[in-house]
Amino acid sequence: MSSDLIHALEQLEKEKGIEKDIIIEAIEAALISAYKRNFGSSQNVRVSIDRQTGDFKVYALKRVTSNPQNDFMDISIENARKINADLDEEDMAEVEVTPKKFGRIAAQTAKQVVVQRLREAERGIIFDEFSNKEAEIVTGIVQRTEKKNVIIDLGKTEAMLASTEQISGEEYNFNDRIKVYVIEVKRTTKGPQIMVSRTHPGLVKRLFELEVPEIHEGVVEIKSISREPGSRTKIAVYSKDDNVDPVGACVGQKGTRVQAIVDELRGEKIDIIKWSNNPGEYISSSLSPAKVVRVDVNEEEKSAKVTVPDFQLSLAIGKEGQNARLAAKLTGWKIDIKSESQLRATIEQQLLNFDGGFQSAFAEDEPDEDNFE
Repeated sequence: MSSDLIHALEQLEKEKGIEKDIIIEAIEAALISAYKRNFGSSQNVRVSIDRQTGDFKVYALKRVTSNPQNDFMDISIENARKINADLDEEDMAEVEVTPKKFGRIAAQTAKQVVVQRLREAERGIIFDEFSNKEAEIVTGIVQRTEKKNVIIDLGKTEAMLASTEQISGEEYNFNDRIKVYVIEVKRTTKGPQIMVSRTHPGLVKRLFELEVPEIHEGVVEIKSISREPGSRTKIAVYSKDDNVDPVGACVGQKGTRVQAIVDELRGEKIDIIKWSNNPGEYISSSLSPAKVVRVDVNEEEKSAKVTVPDFQLSLAIGKEGQNARLAAKLTGWKIDIKSESQLRATIEQQLLNFDGGFQSAFAEDEPDEDNFE
């Protein structure tokens, strides 16, 4: 076993980067426990493994004394100096106590330690690899479902797509190949635990980076994303180069780029708008595909009153308020939408209220004709 063990450890050091000396130290510690467990000894012992040959020896640590009281704990000065002539009273002597039948136990213990360390090293490599992929996209294959959670095979390890991170209504069938967004990598006793998502806005951002070279190169920048997974996403983009149309770059020729992302998200609608540092322009664009007539902004309250044509009101608000809600989340502004007729009616009512109040105030100031002199 001895020479084979050293050879195996040297191979592991080359292939896995696990230091031979660290594993040998772990084997020595494990052999101390194995010795005490199998031979019922409570005395202090040390196990030594030769780094070159792999031979192992067990040494009992005994106190040198002129009056030994316990054969397991003490050794006479005379006997101690047969081992080492330099030993004096109260020194600690190492007495070899290697059992004849300890070889098989040592082999089994060494194997267990090596397997454990190898497993730990592989887990460490996987953790380091995927912890660097947090906030990135990985591609995996659906393996199974566990308590509403979907387990995805990533090749070297598995990831968990929790029920809260799944798109409502989306089906995950065995062997389906899907892209997921890595939200967290945890180190656990069972190895790295990788949590992924299909609902995170970062998934859309990374998909655009994969499909649009201008974003990957930094020419076009994604300024903001608002998303209702499985239904609709709004994304605001900006170009650092006046010659590059950010919206056109994201849409692609004949819509091929954005369509690839829509297909990956299984039909989720995507609105791409041009970001602007002018709040009025930005808010107007955010309500796309609706056309906006006028935007009145309140910088202090960070709110805006938006006017749209009558026939565009339902489009601007969206089904169950979705378009307005996504626009508000995208821009970070509170948006109040009214149609032209609603605005006109509001203005007319305000004028009537003003006129009525004015006339009432005037009437209160009129002189009493009967008492007039």
